[in-house]
Amino acid sequence: MSFDIALSGIQAINDSLDTTSHNIANAGTYGYKSLRSNFASLVAGTQVTGVMVGSTTQNISLQGSILNTGRSLDASINGTGFFIARDAATNETQYTRVGIFDASTDGYLVDASGRKIQGYPVDTKTGTLGALGDLAIPTGSIPAVASSDVTYIGNLSADWTAPTSAWVSPTSATDAPDTSTFNMSKASVIYDSLGGKHTLTQYFSRTDDGGGGSVANSVDVHYVLDGLEVGTPTTMTFDGTTGQMLTPDPTTDAGSITLGLAGTTTSNGGVLNDIVVNYTGTTGFAGEATTSTNNADGYAAGTYSGLTLDTDGSVIASYSNGQKQTVGKIAIATFPDEGQLTAISDTSWITSTTSGEALVGTPGTGMAGSLTVSSLEQSNVDITSELVGLMTSQRNYQANSKVIQTESTMLQSLMQAI
Repeated sequence: MSFDIALSGIQAINDSLDTTSHNIANAGTYGYKSLRSNFASLVAGTQVTGVMVGSTTQNISLQGSILNTGRSLDASINGTGFFIARDAATNETQYTRVGIFDASTDGYLVDASGRKIQGYPVDTKTGTLGALGDLAIPTGSIPAVASSDVTYIGNLSADWTAPTSAWVSPTSATDAPDTSTFNMSKASVIYDSLGGKHTLTQYFSRTDDGGGGSVANSVDVHYVLDGLEVGTPTTMTFDGTTGQMLTPDPTTDAGSITLGLAGTTTSNGGVLNDIVVNYTGTTGFAGEATTSTNNADGYAAGTYSGLTLDTDGSVIASYSNGQKQTVGKIAIATFPDEGQLTAISDTSWITSTTSGEALVGTPGTGMAGSLTVSSLEQSNVDITSELVGLMTSQRNYQANSKVIQTESTMLQSLMQAI
């Protein structure tokens, strides 16, 4: 009997060594979760007849350390949860902690195994999340968007004097205004419906009182589009005590004026929108004239150039025109008992009857962990513990071998006595 017990011990230790060696071999595998052999007694009736490896469990809940990779399409989950991947061949939904992503040739977000990552598509106009499914990446081009707003914030110096000459509208695109008719000019690039670029220039002139002198805290603004004056000049006024803008009124008209350009056809066939110029925040202090903001919305058409991830799980597509659009959001799955998931590979799992159904959400919501981008989760294998386990197994192996050797010696002595 003791011979059989010791023999079962050696067999169990061999099985345990398989688990230990597998852990050590995968110490460098991203997202790998260490295995543990659980010993159990062999019982016949009421008598213990040996030992065996009763089960092998995975330490899924213990997170591995985070490695910074510098790659924009790598991501790790900080906390609980799994990335959701769909195997195209079997249509099986699988779960993994390995966040190595890329855009496939057919326009989907996939992982390193070619599985399609599941997430929520995002409406680029409204930002609304769609239904959970494969994350499609728009790898084509995006259309041009005509400009409709220009934001200008600056300080129009109270020290300006009225220009020596009266403003004269340009008569042709090549006829630039005389510098003696204005104090400062600022140009903004706007776009038509085809993405054509146009230059809208604002010419700021201290107001003349009619007698050659300037009117305090009052500035006229003339608008010139591609060399020709458009719209009606705006008179901006400022409080003589505080220097704050009074006209356009920041309260009643949001500090803006509208240039009626809608329907204007440009030389390339494009059409312009009305342009709302917002001056909110502009001041009339003494000293140097400065400009802190001068930009317009709208953009030319652009082609897909790359993909990045954000910490909230957003999938952001970049285009050649400098625009970026959030086209999707990665989903994260959590489980009532993640330790009961069924392993289908060293780094992938599927649901089981005891794990419970997946609870799906976005990163950082509910029980789902947040994302750390440009990083990957490393294996949670503790090499030191594994090596100690090897030494323990060696001692146990030697002890069981000694039992077999001792029993063999006793049997030999008995046979010689007989």
